[in-house]
Amino acid sequence: MADGARGGTIAPAVVRKLLIVVAMTAALSRAASADEPVPAPPSSAPREAPPRAPLQLVIDKAKVDLKGHRLELRASRDLAKVTVHVVGDSGAVLAHEVLELASHRAGTPLVVGWTPLNDEAVVRIEVFAYDVDGYYKGIAITPWSVVIPHEEVNFKHDSSQIEESERPKLEASFVKVTEALARHAEIRVTLFVAGHTDTVGDAGYNLGLSRRRAQAIAKWFRQRGLKIPIAYEGFGESALLVNTADQVDEPRNRRADYILSVEEPVFKVSGLHPSWARIPSTIERLP
Repeated sequence: MADGARGGTIAPAVVRKLLIVVAMTAALSRAASADEPVPAPPSSAPREAPPRAPLQLVIDKAKVDLKGHRLELRASRDLAKVTVHVVGDSGAVLAHEVLELASHRAGTPLVVGWTPLNDEAVVRIEVFAYDVDGYYKGIAITPWSVVIPHEEVNFKHDSSQIEESERPKLEASFVKVTEALARHAEIRVTLFVAGHTDTVGDAGYNLGLSRRRAQAIAKWFRQRGLKIPIAYEGFGESALLVNTADQVDEPRNRRADYILSVEEPVFKVSGLHPSWARIPSTIERLP
């Protein structure tokens, strides 16, 4: 009986071990077949930086001082460096300046100057601004202009009609304009005619009168055969050549400026925003 019991039964301890082995095997099988996400290994690659707005650069044209050799600019990001490249009337480089900055704060005005080689007229100014990360923005302005010296056209009181006796003055001015254009045939310019008055009379009325007189002169140049763009504006008593009190008869303030320029000329005016009107390119010519 004892020998038969040993051959036909399994000891309880062995049974417990077998059950443990089976349970572990089943658990491992379930784990291997489970559809669970596996964490990705950490990446060593840096994250892509969010897109940045382009560097913006603005030059205040009203503060471009050709006589003082300086200009004012603003940038949309902190700046580390600014370069200024100035080209003269002959095509020669008048100045090339590099301004290193510790850090110039975005949005604040920055005055940049240059020292020219000579007094030649400036045709083009190129400015490059570099932010603190090395990005840059370039901008160019063409401040070239020529003021045409001339004898003033005299108008009758409260009139914008050009008298026959005044036409020789305009003919002489026409010759000077065409000569200046011939010297700078490669530059596309506009003739700007600006009318001014003295301080006698109502300021609003003077503004309208100066505009009508400027228009009459600009129209005469077109009818005479000047083919370049022609613009006119009246400034009344807002841009006096000679500062006077109100109601002062000053002949030097009753004038018109003839300016050949690539860009709209800037006058130091009080309370006036010029709006240059254009003379049509097709207009009946003078007989």
